Amino acid sequence: MQEVVFLRNNTDKWKRFEALLRDRETVKPDALADGFVEVTDDLAYAKTFYPGSKTTQYLNGLAAEVHQALYRNKKEDRSRFFRFWKKELPLEIRRSHRAILLSLVIFALAVGIGILSAANDRGFVRLILGDSYVNMTLAHIEQGDPMAVYKQMNQFDMFVSIALNNIWVAFLAFSMGVFCSFGSVFVLFKNGVMLGAFHYLFYQQHLLWRSLLVVYIHGSLEISVIVIAGGAGMVMGNSLLFPGSYPRKTAFIRGAKRGLKIVIGLVPIFIVAGFLEGFVTRYAEMPIVLSLSIILGSLSFILWYFGYYPYLVEKKHLHAKSKHN
Repeated sequence: MQEVVFLRNNTDKWKRFEALLRDRETVKPDALADGFVEVTDDLAYAKTFYPGSKTTQYLNGLAAEVHQALYRNKKEDRSRFFRFWKKELPLEIRRSHRAILLSLVIFALAVGIGILSAANDRGFVRLILGDSYVNMTLAHIEQGDPMAVYKQMNQFDMFVSIALNNIWVAFLAFSMGVFCSFGSVFVLFKNGVMLGAFHYLFYQQHLLWRSLLVVYIHGSLEISVIVIAGGAGMVMGNSLLFPGSYPRKTAFIRGAKRGLKIVIGLVPIFIVAGFLEGFVTRYAEMPIVLSLSIILGSLSFILWYFGYYPYLVEKKHLHAKSKHN
């Protein structure tokens, strides 16, 4: 092959590699590795047929640059854990804010429907929560300890059981999004109606305020991240419904990866919620100030990390990108 033909066939590819290297902040190691293999293959060919030419010198320099970028990314992988929480997850949350907001609206409407249904149908609470749970709760109320359900298990066993259950509910809310988002909507709606019926049960017993102070010690985190997980499921489901310019399969894979990243990021928060439910919620007689501090602290964290902080990270990221360009 003549050198001019070799150049014509590969110049566009090499330019793409150069552009990839310029975008070092977002470039993926896998893309660099693929590029390195192709460049070194071209370099070996050039050394064989065009030794000493400018093309060979250029490819040698390009291969060296790709190698350095790979080595740099390999060292950075050691801090990948911290980068995930500091940048990757917040950016993904920011991209998914609309889906998460829609999830919140659906969940809030379901809670309202649960409350209204319970208010207008005397048998609705038992239908949704089950006779055994309602009877147990009423018995605890008569005994003067409405929140005794949180004291029935060993603290550690309860923590493990609740944490695992919370993680299961989150992954269910996400994975059901595979049914074009309708599955996630169903999980959100079901849990929202149950929560509304639960609150009305305590309202009927004139214990709503007391139950809120106790339940939301862990519920502030637990309910918030179920809503976010539902939003992650919608991100996946919407990629099937609205693939945009991508083939539907490609769009679905991209949406699934985005949603899964969000759900994985929620796991530590579910563990904290399980810890609070297992070790703290059982102290229902704690001072109101302490209870409110935990609840407001939890809500503040959720609003900051999943609301305001992603906006700041995106703003900083776009500024750095525009400055680089």
